Amino acid sequence: MRVDIVSIFPEYLAPLQLSLIGKARGAGLLDIRVHDLRAFATDRHRTVDDTPFGGGPGMVMSAQTWGSALDAVAPPGGPQPRLVLPTPSGRPFTQSLAEELAAEPWLVLACGRYEGIDARVPEEMATRMPVDEVSIGDYVVNGGEVAALVIVEAVARLVPGVVGNAESLVEESHAGGLLEAPGYTKPAEWRGRRVPEVLLSGHHAAVDRWRRDESLRRTARRRPDLLRRLPAQSLDAHDLAVLAEEGWAPGSDGRFSPLDPGVAD
Repeated sequence: MRVDIVSIFPEYLAPLQLSLIGKARGAGLLDIRVHDLRAFATDRHRTVDDTPFGGGPGMVMSAQTWGSALDAVAPPGGPQPRLVLPTPSGRPFTQSLAEELAAEPWLVLACGRYEGIDARVPEEMATRMPVDEVSIGDYVVNGGEVAALVIVEAVARLVPGVVGNAESLVEESHAGGLLEAPGYTKPAEWRGRRVPEVLLSGHHAAVDRWRRDESLRRTARRRPDLLRRLPAQSLDAHDLAVLAEEGWAPGSDGRFSPLDPGVAD
């Protein structure tokens, strides 16, 4: 997979040289290229922004500069990537979107700053490539670089070979729409707290069932919004009994709702 990242702070992306992502780059599984947006500015001050039309605070990043940068990274008429613009006004970045992006051979991430990128840039780019405006959460950070790190990490680890043990991806939080069960390691007892006995039993089927039950319980308690989106037909009778103990049951539409109407999202 190839990933190009355009930013006015290319040094912000240095962590992509570390850990599993760095190893995958060294092994040729990931081709990550970082570009300095200011290299495409045309004035001697390397200006990348200007005051917004209509007035208001802050600065808006220039369409001319971003257009030149994206044209250089992905020249018109040639193969085109999928463009991802991190922005608080984008659609939520989820595990399913990460999986979708991981199937792409080439991604470009455009890291905005200030009051964002001139809105004509994604409109123009959408005439020749898929464009996704994506939010990593309902909050605002100083720029798109931190979001780009999150997106690249979430996507790249799904590329075959990047994570050594592919089975670990199956039991993670959000895999299958549920949160991951709690994990434990040695010693079996620590400060009077003992690891659940089932995990010491060596009974693999029982361990699997316990982890599944805890995953269901944790999701019901911590992320009822995820549970509401979970189709009941994807669960077995034991799953439904566990969720009933937590106060959740499927309705006539096959979606879960709390048995106590006072339960909030």
